[in-house]
Amino acid sequence: MSKGIGECAVTLEDVALILGLPTDGLPVTGMTLSSFEALEAECLHQFGVAPRKSECRGSCIKLSWLRDLKENLPLTDEVGIQRYVKCHIMLLIGTILFGDKSGAAGVHWKFLPLLREFGSIIQYSWGSACLAHLYRALCRASRVDCKGIDGPLTLLLGWAWMRLPYLSPVPREPRSFPLANRWRNWERGDRRYRYMKLADFRKAFDELQEGEFVWVAYAVDRVDPNIIPPEIYMQSVVWSATVPLVSFECIEWHATDRYRRQFGFVQEVPQQEQSLDKAHGEVSLRSF
Repeated sequence: MSKGIGECAVTLEDVALILGLPTDGLPVTGMTLSSFEALEAECLHQFGVAPRKSECRGSCIKLSWLRDLKENLPLTDEVGIQRYVKCHIMLLIGTILFGDKSGAAGVHWKFLPLLREFGSIIQYSWGSACLAHLYRALCRASRVDCKGIDGPLTLLLGWAWMRLPYLSPVPREPRSFPLANRWRNWERGDRRYRYMKLADFRKAFDELQEGEFVWVAYAVDRVDPNIIPPEIYMQSVVWSATVPLVSFECIEWHATDRYRRQFGFVQEVPQQEQSLDKAHGEVSLRSF
């Protein structure tokens, strides 16, 4: 986005603070070539049960199967508790973090191997993978023949509401973390926002003036630093890094050299735009 005052974008900092995800660690990647037998074996190994073919769609496990499993898991021992948490993570992946608009209402089983070692789940850079998925979704949504958008829209809305507060609903829980919780159940208390239309937002963007976009959205006068867990800030060294973001077959560029103002830095002339060549736009066709 630009209007004579600079470019801006969702960054690793936004992912860490809005969703509370780790932004440094092991890459979220692995094999995507699969078969139903491999999916079945992985589910049996991790959950003790496996979906039927009718409860899957291609390489995706239907969310309804995961929800039913989660509701019926016994929480009487450590194994049951870990299976419950893994179900919850897979549901988050399939809805909030890596959702798509295919209509499958499912989550690709390729994420399951990353959950095998329960204590290592936190070591993956889920935040950078989620951001890569958002960049890919925004890229596709910009095409003239696209009629909808998918991806982590909670992150996109949270970013927009933090940076353009005059467009946001009234925050209900301003001191909670992750910061997306500020707008939990916002529709119960902000009837004005509920009736705003697309034309209202387009008009507001067209009339955007210098000073209405919040460049440094997480300064101490806007976000209480005491509500941010220390482990989140420990990863802040990577937030302004200009690096590729990886999520399985999805590779996107974290072009922070183009929006330094979001980190409180002076924006110099950006470097030549980085090209990922064939890696950008690549999609996996390896599914059963």
